[in-house]
Amino acid sequence: MTTKRAIIVGAGIAGLAAALRLHRGGWATLVLERAPARRSSGYMVNLLGGGYDAAERLGLVPALQARDLGVFTSILTRADGSPKFTVPAAVVEAAVGDRALSLFRGDLETVLFEAAAADIRFATTLRAIDTDPDGVTVTLSDGATERADLLIAADGLHSATREAVFGPEADHLVEMGHMVGALPLHRVPTGLAEGSGSTYIGPGRTAAVVNLGPGRSSAFFTYRTADAAADLERGSVASLTSAFGDLGGGVPDALDQLAAAPETAYFDSVSQIVTDSWSRGRVVLLGDAAWCVTLFAGFGAALALSGADELGAALQRHPDVPTALADWEARLRPEVRKRQALAKRGMLQFAPPTKAHIWMNDLTMRAIQLPGLRALVQRSIRAAR
Repeated sequence: MTTKRAIIVGAGIAGLAAALRLHRGGWATLVLERAPARRSSGYMVNLLGGGYDAAERLGLVPALQARDLGVFTSILTRADGSPKFTVPAAVVEAAVGDRALSLFRGDLETVLFEAAAADIRFATTLRAIDTDPDGVTVTLSDGATERADLLIAADGLHSATREAVFGPEADHLVEMGHMVGALPLHRVPTGLAEGSGSTYIGPGRTAAVVNLGPGRSSAFFTYRTADAAADLERGSVASLTSAFGDLGGGVPDALDQLAAAPETAYFDSVSQIVTDSWSRGRVVLLGDAAWCVTLFAGFGAALALSGADELGAALQRHPDVPTALADWEARLRPEVRKRQALAKRGMLQFAPPTKAHIWMNDLTMRAIQLPGLRALVQRSIRAAR
């Protein structure tokens, strides 16, 4: 039998997971990445429930456990940085359970990269895509042409491959009216004990600073906006300083570090992708390029892993590629719909619209510490997985 071949656009979590899973299913893969080299940083991601299960099926858990950030003490603060109350790490650990991992996105990608041992061409993009019933031929930015049985678009929320095959981004992008910023902190946050994180949640915004020691600390921001395009035009430094410059605690230092190295930050509008189909012939969307549940749903990395794993399984079940893609989508769609719907609930937690919502959020966090209510909170967390 002739070995089937896939071209994967994007060397992020979804793309590398697809390369790993397809390789184990007997496929040859070529990964194209527009960046000149691998990224090594990124914000924190959590693997719970199905995401942990997918990592386990892919054989990644031992390597990921070595990079696990673990749980940390959470300190809810007022605007001036003074603490309102603290949720100890042990309480958080009991709530999430032992089948959970917290990682920097770059560390997860590193583990995937090392496991996949994929053929990756950096600084390479697609110039043209030509599909036919038997496969797809692509022309690359360096002028080379490649032929494959399947083209996987795993190039993220603003996928150029999706735009080329499925139409303009505006036809699929659903703006959520919020911005998000995340950055690694090269200087350990002052006034915050190692192994802890401080979080301010106010009307329409959240700022969090986490101290996990040198090279492991980070900051996260999200806020409601009336004009995402204008905020993107101003850039991360001006927009985040405007939205959070009045706060105390560890936030001023985090903003100073952002101003010194804005290129290290992730800054974008919060958006979902909604399409009527994830495949067109021999081209399939995967990960954020297909669905982007947003950080408010808290399951993006997990869905990227499980989506890639299930895609590989479908291609093994069905020799006919279009049949495999249809089966894969039918099985995964319900989970994606669930996660995208949960994002709206997440917006109330990360950017509560009123002080009443903040009070309810605080009440829930406090309830985790009460033995009589902790079991109910644990069941609620696990049901959301």
